[in-house]
Amino acid sequence: MNGMTTEAQPTPEPQSPKPNLSIKTFGIGGAGIKVIEQLIPDRLSGMSFVALDTDAMSISGSSAGEKANLETKMLRGLGTGGDPERGAAAAEEHGPRLRALCEGTDVVFIVVGLGGGAGTGIGPVLARTAKQAGALVLGFVALPFDCEGSRRARLAMEGLAELKAAADGVVCLTNQKVFKLIDENTSVLETFKFTAGLLADATRGIWRLLAHSGLLEIHFNDVCELLRDRHLESCFAVAEAMGATRSREVVDKLLAHPMLDGGKHLNDAEAVLISLSGGPDLTMAEVNRVMEQIRDHCEHAQVIMGAAIDENLIDRMAVTLIAARKAPQPVSSPTRLGGQAEDLHSQLLPASAGARPHSRFVPPAPSLAPEKMQQLMARQGGGGARQRRNSSKVQQGQLPLEIVSKGRFDKSEPTIHKGEDLDVPTYIRRGVPLN
Repeated sequence: MNGMTTEAQPTPEPQSPKPNLSIKTFGIGGAGIKVIEQLIPDRLSGMSFVALDTDAMSISGSSAGEKANLETKMLRGLGTGGDPERGAAAAEEHGPRLRALCEGTDVVFIVVGLGGGAGTGIGPVLARTAKQAGALVLGFVALPFDCEGSRRARLAMEGLAELKAAADGVVCLTNQKVFKLIDENTSVLETFKFTAGLLADATRGIWRLLAHSGLLEIHFNDVCELLRDRHLESCFAVAEAMGATRSREVVDKLLAHPMLDGGKHLNDAEAVLISLSGGPDLTMAEVNRVMEQIRDHCEHAQVIMGAAIDENLIDRMAVTLIAARKAPQPVSSPTRLGGQAEDLHSQLLPASAGARPHSRFVPPAPSLAPEKMQQLMARQGGGGARQRRNSSKVQQGQLPLEIVSKGRFDKSEPTIHKGEDLDVPTYIRRGVPLN
């Protein structure tokens, strides 16, 4: 093949684990634990697993080697109730325990589904703790489907921004794009199992790059230099092909992968990590052909590639591609978990409603000077009970009432109708003074 006889080629050595490299993968919340359950049976060398949640039932069913229930008195056994602030508070309270789990680990993988309370709140806290322990921290996250609602989408984006700020890199799976990979008859259970499998594939791909020697080896220090403290956001694609044209077909499948948006993410990438695996019949010409085609789509990116031999991939080639780019900085910091709270009206009213005073109530008019008061009384004429009552009406102002918290309804969605917040009393919305 390719001008070389089979006899002339030395038999490649199977991939072998790199010594002294420890990787610990945390599955956080229900979604994260489901992902690591797909990885545990593979017995990935150098990798250990931790199931992390605030729900004892979720952890009890996991086969992870270590389990950590972050229950607190505040949660009272009820979990986070979908509130990321509760998840973050629980993680902070268990800070020493999390740090002990991260100590002595070279790489920490954080696998989580964003939009709920546990994963969205715990993930960034764990990332900061692992960084303080000296580990390279990579996140593997799934964003919710559109049908899961605007609140989960908003919480997921806030959690993603915080996780990117804390971790060295984040591999992001937008669940909505999975619709391009499934058909109309795919059940809900099969769909979520499929999305968990995609995140598991991405995790395996990075593991191969870091933990195994191969034909073309990637040094751990090179990966650290590329990722550490750069806070990259990444997308990924996994493709496999077989037969004589596998090197061309596998690239075509990668470029058509919906996670790469038709190759657009490759054009915008700062760094591209490629894990290429094949059977003992994999040729150097095929490896070169794959890399040339990929480089044509990411000419300005730094490319790190690893190639390894897998005895189970006879006549096949598998490629995992991670395209990383510097995420744009948000205009304003998130309002959750340490961010400054926005003005109440900016949260409840659309921008088109215009500027409004910080308080819902207009303060009373300032008191008049004595000479001004005498002039006003002189214009009004003589005394009498009726005139005194009229005078008091003229001087009456509105009470300087304070904004009262909504209590447990503070995080509820506002009721908006035709651009107006119906939770705000009518006389306030229409500017009617109370006299």
